[in-house]
Amino acid sequence: MSVEPPSKATEVLRGIAGSPGVAIGKVVVFGQSRAHCPRRTIGPGEIDAEVVRFEEAVARAQRDLREMSQRLTERSAEASILEAYVLMTGDPVLAEAVRHQIQKEKRAAEWAVAEASDVIAKRLGALDDPYLSERSHDVLFIGDRILRAFGTTAPEQQNLRLDGPSIVVAHDLSPADTAAMINQPVVGFVTEVGTRTSHTAIMARALEIPAVVGVTDALKRISGGDLVVVDGLRGSVLVGPQPRELDEARARGERHTALSRELSVSRDREATTQDGVRVTLRANVELPAEAILARDHGAEGIGLYRTEFLYIDRSLPPTEDQQFEIFRAVVETMRPMPVTLRTFDIGGDKFISSLKLPPEMNPMLGLRAVRLALSQPEVFLEHLRAMVRASAYGEVKIMIPMIASLSELRQVRVLLEQAIEQVKARGLPCADEIPLGIMVEVPAAAVLVDLFAQEASFMSLGTNDLVQYTLAVDRTSRSLAYLASSFDPAILRLIRSVVRAGEGWSCPVSICGAMASDPLAAVLLVGLGMRDFSMEAAAIPEIKEALRRVTLVEAEAVAREALRFGTSDEVEHCVAEAFAPRLYDLLTGER
Repeated sequence: MSVEPPSKATEVLRGIAGSPGVAIGKVVVFGQSRAHCPRRTIGPGEIDAEVVRFEEAVARAQRDLREMSQRLTERSAEASILEAYVLMTGDPVLAEAVRHQIQKEKRAAEWAVAEASDVIAKRLGALDDPYLSERSHDVLFIGDRILRAFGTTAPEQQNLRLDGPSIVVAHDLSPADTAAMINQPVVGFVTEVGTRTSHTAIMARALEIPAVVGVTDALKRISGGDLVVVDGLRGSVLVGPQPRELDEARARGERHTALSRELSVSRDREATTQDGVRVTLRANVELPAEAILARDHGAEGIGLYRTEFLYIDRSLPPTEDQQFEIFRAVVETMRPMPVTLRTFDIGGDKFISSLKLPPEMNPMLGLRAVRLALSQPEVFLEHLRAMVRASAYGEVKIMIPMIASLSELRQVRVLLEQAIEQVKARGLPCADEIPLGIMVEVPAAAVLVDLFAQEASFMSLGTNDLVQYTLAVDRTSRSLAYLASSFDPAILRLIRSVVRAGEGWSCPVSICGAMASDPLAAVLLVGLGMRDFSMEAAAIPEIKEALRRVTLVEAEAVAREALRFGTSDEVEHCVAEAFAPRLYDLLTGER
């Protein structure tokens, strides 16, 4: 009598939920290796020719990416991400670094590209800021595209040809990689690196393909041909699932698909509460391509466009014209909806080489954001002029981060007026009026909010830093993450006081921190009087739906009760008890 061997236990791998949904399929390992490059030194007489070879390779790489983008004419969001890569391929920072390698280090063009992209990527990867750290992968991808364009490297891995529903597992995937798989039966992605802000995750969300990123040693623990479940709702990968687990995964996937279909149908509706109170939902973006994603997700404009990434890892600041072209692209994409451009928030945990910053014991409390801007007035004026010029192409607002005193706001206003005069003196067009607002993210600004409300054109609550500075908790510290809660009563009281001051002095107030994209927090914020939100674009349909399920009366009642509690746990319990049952599908991602 034979005995069946016990079935192998399912292995569960943990990662980050990069794109929502549940997918089941056989694994295909995408093992694209980096392009090989000859490590050849050159003589003085070869320098100019090698620079030309580099410039020609850049042009070929851009052409290839544009052709790929043009093949996606019916997928504007995905095509826009590839267009962003076209811009990055011609990035002057990378070009400057490559020329240095050729001219000073006497390296052949291929070696110069590999070395320059590696150096820039390592610097970005060492940063604490998750978004900037993720950009290191983009730099490596761009370097790889240019290397392949020389035509002296090994041929690129052929496009996948898949026979059935497949899960692609890789160390990382570029937008070009994922775009090449669009016509293949790829149902899920798993990568060893990445976060929700990586382009792998952004592209997967645009394609509506479930993805789990940041899965440590995925290539060692998953083999080609394995049956896996990719759970982009819980951030897990099941390797060798049992029949019961497969049934459960299929059911969860169907429930999520039903929910997504409902949200996508209603995403163009106005955001209103059940009793008809209107709420405005805008998007936070960091790259021009994300403006298109924001529009496609139903955003009513951009409430926060982060500009500091223009300055990262450069020997010289970006020129006024370089900044203007990027700002104009974003403004034109969103027109006639408004775009709020935040002046650079540099310093703290954001490395920058174009402005010589002194070493500081505690950079988060040092020369950063508006303080740095005012210490470099000529650089700041160039930044402001680019924004002023962009105002001729759509509705532009300018917002100042890290404001802590009225004198800072007044100094910036003087510089803005000077920038406007300089633009007009050149005969260049600009808007007749450009609102100047502040971010309320330093407790001092929240305490003096009644005075700020009289002088600022608008105010926006940056809850991420407001939590950090109010609670004296480093928001990048994993060990202290449990303390950094936006539901803390101190934060709620500051938010309420800012909203009231805005109402009292007819100064519009919005919120652009991560708190705005949490369905429970959003309902609570409406109860506290907030009517203008800005958030990650992908969260907009969910927040619209959450607001439609509650009334203003209910939200205000829960807000009043929440303000009586003394701990964040008590506040969260209060809000969850009132609203979690009716928002269950939005909180779990499945109908």
